[in-house]
Amino acid sequence: MEAYDAIIVGAGSIGLPTSLALAEAGMRPLVLDARASLGQGAHKAAIGGVRATHGDPVKVRVGLDSLATFANWREERGDDIEWVSGGYVFVAYRERERQAFERLLREQRRLGLDIDWLDAPALLERVPDLEREGLLGGTFSPGDGHCSTLLVGQAMAAAARRAGAEFRFGEPVRELLIERGRVRGVRSERAPYETPLVINAAGAGGPALAEMAGESLEVASELHEAGITEPVAPFLEPLVVDVRPSEGSANVYCYQARTGQVIFCLTPEPPIYGEDLAETSEFLPLVAARLVRLIPRLAHVRVRRTWRGVYPMTPDGSPLLGWSGQVEGLLHATGMCGQGLMLGPGVAALIVRMARGELDPDDHDTLRAWAPARKFVGEEVLR
Repeated sequence: MEAYDAIIVGAGSIGLPTSLALAEAGMRPLVLDARASLGQGAHKAAIGGVRATHGDPVKVRVGLDSLATFANWREERGDDIEWVSGGYVFVAYRERERQAFERLLREQRRLGLDIDWLDAPALLERVPDLEREGLLGGTFSPGDGHCSTLLVGQAMAAAARRAGAEFRFGEPVRELLIERGRVRGVRSERAPYETPLVINAAGAGGPALAEMAGESLEVASELHEAGITEPVAPFLEPLVVDVRPSEGSANVYCYQARTGQVIFCLTPEPPIYGEDLAETSEFLPLVAARLVRLIPRLAHVRVRRTWRGVYPMTPDGSPLLGWSGQVEGLLHATGMCGQGLMLGPGVAALIVRMARGELDPDDHDTLRAWAPARKFVGEEVLR
């Protein structure tokens, strides 16, 4: 039976950076994924936005760690992941949003986030094509940005392989090998593997893996749709988020990729749950009306395609990260609530510290806030 220092279940937004971080820390990880190639779950459906602008202090800290990885990737590793530090803008057209953003801003700055409140004239200098009527202003965090999800996945996997990580695809995990309350390995559809550490990075499949250890995780598959337009001349630098609720949606957001396409998404309200990834006829009319209301210039841009993906959601909108309460050596890193890409490198660095038993002071706060067995109360403002 082949032996590894760690086995990561899932080659997506958490599994990929975790394989890289563990390998570069001197460990020998194996990544197992049921699909035919890397990033074929929720990862490939992500639109590519990366931010540390969150309402949860823990997400701000982990997000800042991740931002540094994305922003420095090309300089440090040579791969072009189409990273653009265009920033994030959260717009306010209602007094309630203005007050909420300004309250959050004080805490975000305290945590080290570079963010400012821009009044309407200053914001329009930054994003001239916003709807002007009723605009009160918005927050702008210039260090946030966006990238190509697919290029990031390929680059991380290549770097992980160079560092000694192994990947095996088409190998769903069928059994956790447990002896005297401790993980001893896993059995995939093809073979058993020995390891003292199993990392559950299976996204929406995380609860199924946890059940093999007699454990229940509160993760539900929430369906979101996104789309992309034809390429057009540059006109939109930041990723813009409008959190005003509207019939059928809780928010809408979009950005222009470096290659010219506008990529967009919204959060359905009420949420839609399930596993059906077929695009719907309802999405495009709904999102188009919202986008044109926010950025009237988009009325003249043609949509090329839409797609649907899964957000592995927890009841409070925050990830599950922590050791199993049932089996020693099983670490859950799942339920990222659609933010796995932007949190992934920061989560991976923390997993390395957990594996080594070398936690930083802030890590204890993170693990308390994201404990898989926590009580779920409330929901983050900037979902």
